[in-house]
Amino acid sequence: MDILGICQELTKEILPEQIYMNEPMSKHTTFKVGGNADIFVKVKSIKDLKYIIKVAKKYDMHITVIGNGSNILVRDKGIRGIVAKIEINTIKIEPLHKSVIVTVGAGVKLMSLAQELLKNGISGFEFASGIPGTIGGAVKMNAGAYGKEMKDIIVSTKCLDLKKYYALHEKNYVDDIEITEFVDKTDEPEIIELTNEQQNFTYRDSVFSDKRFVILETKLELSYGNQEEIKKQMQEYLNKRKTTQPDLPSAGSTFKRGEDYITAKLIDECGLKGYKIRGAQVSEKHAGFIVNTGDATAQDIIDLINYVKKVVYEKTGKSIKLEVEIIGE
Repeated sequence: MDILGICQELTKEILPEQIYMNEPMSKHTTFKVGGNADIFVKVKSIKDLKYIIKVAKKYDMHITVIGNGSNILVRDKGIRGIVAKIEINTIKIEPLHKSVIVTVGAGVKLMSLAQELLKNGISGFEFASGIPGTIGGAVKMNAGAYGKEMKDIIVSTKCLDLKKYYALHEKNYVDDIEITEFVDKTDEPEIIELTNEQQNFTYRDSVFSDKRFVILETKLELSYGNQEEIKKQMQEYLNKRKTTQPDLPSAGSTFKRGEDYITAKLIDECGLKGYKIRGAQVSEKHAGFIVNTGDATAQDIIDLINYVKKVVYEKTGKSIKLEVEIIGE
């Protein structure tokens, strides 16, 4: 693969400062681990993304789309092909009679959006104000906290449909979704808009998990509220996070909550809080988090994940599932 040549072709329509060769993924994930990406591109617009896909198809390259890197673990050998980091950072606020519609680019960080909504006295997003990710990632995994989830406030999501790309290259797309609105009828890929129901939200999951769709922007329905009360609620959530969650590099909750059990409680009861494998550790502050103590490799973290799963199953009979996505080689 001529990485330099492909990068030069990308610069025909994308600014050179957005394109990196052999980029360490440790710089782009909250775990602070991971090998290099062959090509790493910061995507500032839909036009950028379409051109990246065009070049990738020409060279039969895989594309990996990421947001803030706060829910992924990149393996130590890195990622082949192109990594596209979505940095579409638009925010549009439209007041309605009894509510307000906020259209948010997929690259907007949840914390930044929360601050913008606070300035405008808009309520309903406080629960997500401390989650360290982007709107795109939050929609994909139906992020939630304090009894609320993204599905509760999403109206619709505009995304790029990669069905034709995957049909040619990977054949790992789904066919069982009925598209009701095509926003952009270009050759390929097509921009479509999915309703809340079409996004098939469940606990920490959605239709976007199969990677057929790349999220571009999302419409949220919120309401106006008292600015001081919004600020107070956000501060309460922030304080709670600081007192209950570790401040070492991690990807948030490593494991999903069980249907009839709290996973972190099981891990703690199995005596695993603080357990280490080389540079990876089950957080001493919250057993649901695996953290990088400073010199962990991705393999250290994977080994610890597997050990925790094994011990919990042996002692409780429960098969705990990952919330973090492991990618790369």
